[in-house]
Amino acid sequence: MAASPEPIHEFFAAAIPGTERALCDELRELGFASVRLNRGGVPFRGAWREGWRACLESRIAQRIQLLVARFPAPTQDALYTGIKAIDWSPYITHRQTLSVNAVCRSNQINHSGFAALKVKDAIVDQVREQTQQRPSVDREDADVRIFMHLANDKAAVYLDVSGGALHRRGYRTETGDAPLRETLAAAILRLSGWDRKSLLVDPMCGSGTIAIEAAMWSANIAPGLTRERFGFERWANFDEEKAEALRILRGELRRAASGTSARIVASDIDPEVLGAAKANARAAGVRLTFKQRDVLNLQGDGQKGLVVTNPPYGVRLEKAPNFCQRVGGVFSRMHGWRVCILAGSPDYLRDISAKPKYAVPLTNGDLKCEFLTYDMK
Repeated sequence: MAASPEPIHEFFAAAIPGTERALCDELRELGFASVRLNRGGVPFRGAWREGWRACLESRIAQRIQLLVARFPAPTQDALYTGIKAIDWSPYITHRQTLSVNAVCRSNQINHSGFAALKVKDAIVDQVREQTQQRPSVDREDADVRIFMHLANDKAAVYLDVSGGALHRRGYRTETGDAPLRETLAAAILRLSGWDRKSLLVDPMCGSGTIAIEAAMWSANIAPGLTRERFGFERWANFDEEKAEALRILRGELRRAASGTSARIVASDIDPEVLGAAKANARAAGVRLTFKQRDVLNLQGDGQKGLVVTNPPYGVRLEKAPNFCQRVGGVFSRMHGWRVCILAGSPDYLRDISAKPKYAVPLTNGDLKCEFLTYDMK
């Protein structure tokens, strides 16, 4: 008798604002099914393995979430009843800890803290009725993280498959003054149009995130392989059979890595910061060319390639008068190069004489930025 087909689940890959299209392109390239562009992220469908694979392979997703249920929730009683109607036993027993986050928009229930409390109460009551024991709440490091979006009196309930933000790859042991999230670095690399073979230079590399992400992408090193454990590994239904399937998947991804990458040059004027970048590259298992060099001394050296960089802004920029103008002059002389800048200050757009080919609005933490792409003639 043939085994019954594995159920298909709906997942949601959350994205940093402005990176949704890059994430959509990435997931399609990786072969995920039913991928569609959406505000805030990208839904896709698949069996359990596909959710695990997204955690391991996506470079751009912030989190991978599993859609558990959707239902009308115009009142607090309807919210409680709808949550309690979900079978939580595959995920939570009294042995697991949990946390609940809620977002409310245009509802009769308009207080997110109250909504989260009702969700927690319904789950705890179900577990207690089934086991005569109750799970504990852990707001800092819960085994099971629940997200509930309540909009227009309709609830959508998700579980955090990844178990924490995916930008925490695990390789960055050292950081500079303004570290760039690994997921955002991966997104701007894709937005730059890099072919993963050409020379790539980050002349203001800081702790090396852009260069390291470029090397991992070029060498096909799955970014999730450096993480110790994901959220789904802490769920009640993650048994030895699933653990073995995950070990096989990890092995497949390790074997798929090429071990070689394009030539990538990371430089910075600060020797201490450059030392941190070298340590991070070692931890990530990638080889880069490092140079201690002022960006104002950057030259094309007769080659054509791509510059992708996150230059100083804010307080750091104020310490260097006319910095944007001087850097703009350097980049304008990179004839035949593509130059891509994550600009956290409008001064870069003003002081670079060339007109950008693309200008994509992005968010870097709380800062609104523009990702500027120039093809230097």
